[in-house]
Amino acid sequence: MKILVINSGSSSIKYQLFSMPQEKILARGLLERIGLSCSVLHHSREGNSELEISKQIRNHHQGLKVVLEVLSHPEYGAVEDIDEIDAVGHRVVHGGEKYTASCLVDDDLVSTVREFCELAPLHNPHNLAGIEACQKLLPSVPQVAVFDTAFHQSIADHAYLYAIPYLYYEKYRVRRYGFHGTSHRYVALRAAQILGQPLTDLRVITCHLGNGCSITAVKGGKSVETSMGFTPLEGLVMGTRSGDLDPAVAFYLMEKLGLSASQMKQILNKKSGLLGVSEVSNDMRDIWKAKEAGNPRADLSLRIFWHRLKKYIGAYAAVMNGLDALIFTAGIGENDCQTREKVCQGMDYLGIEIDKDRNAAIQGEEAVISTDSSRVKVLVVPTNEELMIAQDTYQIAKGKTEGQ
Repeated sequence: MKILVINSGSSSIKYQLFSMPQEKILARGLLERIGLSCSVLHHSREGNSELEISKQIRNHHQGLKVVLEVLSHPEYGAVEDIDEIDAVGHRVVHGGEKYTASCLVDDDLVSTVREFCELAPLHNPHNLAGIEACQKLLPSVPQVAVFDTAFHQSIADHAYLYAIPYLYYEKYRVRRYGFHGTSHRYVALRAAQILGQPLTDLRVITCHLGNGCSITAVKGGKSVETSMGFTPLEGLVMGTRSGDLDPAVAFYLMEKLGLSASQMKQILNKKSGLLGVSEVSNDMRDIWKAKEAGNPRADLSLRIFWHRLKKYIGAYAAVMNGLDALIFTAGIGENDCQTREKVCQGMDYLGIEIDKDRNAAIQGEEAVISTDSSRVKVLVVPTNEELMIAQDTYQIAKGKTEGQ
């Protein structure tokens, strides 16, 4: 079965074509600058050189049409005809409380995704644009939505509710939803496979550290706590997001500087985090260079980042009454050995002992980086959300086919 995985962003479309259940990638690509004067498509197929196409692409419908044309191109394509595509899996950021697992796209699902555009305005509208474009371009092909929020719907009410008037939850569904769920689910499952133990027997903390960062406590295979909340702003320090903040700080600055709510939102989401403290960059690599050159604010931003992450690890170990495995993933987690070392320092009370040589040797690959005697296994597991989406889409589309 050939599964096309789509991740539609505001001005981009990432895609991979899988052969399932073999989990073989047949082709992949990235279309950037949708809606601008010159869009660029980078496409590659196994055993073939990369193809680059530059042309004006006005919207996601036109963009996906180009993607399908390239996928069936006689020289660069991976299928002879787009009719060979058996199902399409879509990344969707917000499914609210309604969706606790991936599911087939229907009118009700489209309506729900549209409803939650209000809570995920930077993601859901574009995810929806991808779904609706594929419905028109591949009308007879099953479409599957895989939600970032779904994995966290197992969190108990005492963990997902905020201590504000309950009316706001009843009327407006204000609660912690959590994000990056597909990534957290994938790396937790993969870590259990690497360790040769059932995930249902493990207490795991997964650290997704990229430009956006989140941490999740996984107990018995289920998410029981996560750092991102009602929006992705809550939790860890991120590239440009502040993470946890006393709400009164926002009120104070709004009054002091005469800022509107939208201006304050822009500051906390786009001008804070590593960028805001360092005033160097939101990219960890740039901050490390500045730190090594003697920039004290770059050094401070790193120490704040490490401290917040370490604090969450300790809290989540308490929530689960112990810890069996700690996992680092995403751009920073997979590639920054110094951050991994700094975060794990002084955590021997939890049973975390990192092997410095093993850790230093690992960049962007699967590995156990703890010592042999460490009670808690520390792992680097590169995330693969696209494969997780392909797996879910295969199972759901296969079930639909078998049920016909």
